Amino acid sequence: MTTEQISDEMMAGRCEKHLCLLERSVLLHMAVVDPFRQLQQAAAAEGLDIQVASGFRAYDRQLAIWNAKAEGLRPLLNTDGHPLDSAQLRDDEKVMAILRWSALPGCSRHHWGTDMDIWDRAAVSPDYQLQLIPEEYGPGGPFHRLSLWLEKHAAAFGFYRPYDRDRGGVAPEPWHLSYRPVAELFEAQLDAAFVRKLLDNDRLSLKSAVLAQLDEIVARFILPPPREKHE
Repeated sequence: MTTEQISDEMMAGRCEKHLCLLERSVLLHMAVVDPFRQLQQAAAAEGLDIQVASGFRAYDRQLAIWNAKAEGLRPLLNTDGHPLDSAQLRDDEKVMAILRWSALPGCSRHHWGTDMDIWDRAAVSPDYQLQLIPEEYGPGGPFHRLSLWLEKHAAAFGFYRPYDRDRGGVAPEPWHLSYRPVAELFEAQLDAAFVRKLLDNDRLSLKSAVLAQLDEIVARFILPPPREKHE
């Protein structure tokens, strides 16, 4: 795949022609399935059972999440993950609170099929309620061993964690894994002009507040973080 083959619909999660089924209802980009299975197999040899909690996510699903948070139907969290009183926030503050934990519809990496949220099924009981919170992947958490294994081995299979630490934008997500060779092609299409096209509709709550802060939003929450020198 080249950047010329990536349509706006694929970028924004409004198209599934580039996807294929990994298992059950989990969809991934067709170029990501085999590398991911290789990663799974290598991890399995060391007693890890890597499973995907969330792969491709459609635009309408991301829009529903965003609007529910914007309209007070889902909780807003501060930078540390503690609940905020939505009624006390200005619209611009609500937007920034949402973006800390949820992507702007059309700008989620999950739209591309290159990114997924993962966990280790072997580390917990069958009735374990997955939360996808940093504590699960830190010292003492059930998925800490998975996190350490990914840190050491993920790059050998083409994967990395774009939200491995706090860079002042999206909150750290140690469960979020991305297949770099394909994700970079999608990243190359991201800019403020693309985001403005996405916002040309009346379905998005807090649209005016998003537009008023668009340059900052693109820089902090949408453009990929710079690659580390050791990568």
